[in-house]
Amino acid sequence: MSIILGIDPGSRITGYGIIEQKGNKCIYLGSGCIRTKGDTLAPKLDMIFNGISEIIKQYQPTEFGIEQVFMAKNPDSALKLGQARGAAIVAATQADLYVCEYSARQIKQAVVGTGAATKDQVQKMVKQILQLDGTPQADAADGLAVAICHAHTAQSLVAMAGKVKKTVRGRLR
Repeated sequence: MSIILGIDPGSRITGYGIIEQKGNKCIYLGSGCIRTKGDTLAPKLDMIFNGISEIIKQYQPTEFGIEQVFMAKNPDSALKLGQARGAAIVAATQADLYVCEYSARQIKQAVVGTGAATKDQVQKMVKQILQLDGTPQADAADGLAVAICHAHTAQSLVAMAGKVKKTVRGRLR
């Protein structure tokens, strides 16, 4: 059993999702958004750090996944996104959580089955996978998608490790 916190970082809105992984099943625990205010970046980063620290304190996750920075058209936006990620990562490392990073393409592939999925498709699949009554807000759904991607990746690695253990002199038993 693992409790996974997934983060979709942003300098204005940081989405988060918390799931519990039991075997190959993902169970919804919570999700939402940290909405920052103001025009200067430093207080926003503080809000992100404090918000994620509070979520970690409340849910006690054992695993942490975050979306990687993608190269946006606007370099200033990419820098702000990177700093928001940094605030989230520091909150995780301060809580002794190992940080796993996933590209947007990996996350969409894990949740929808295609790395070119739309935000709407991600929301619908998150709703279906977690058997939610309503569709989560887009940034919260992205946070949940990161957590689901992490769960699927971890499960695949465990399965591969089991096969590797059965390997003797390069042959599977």
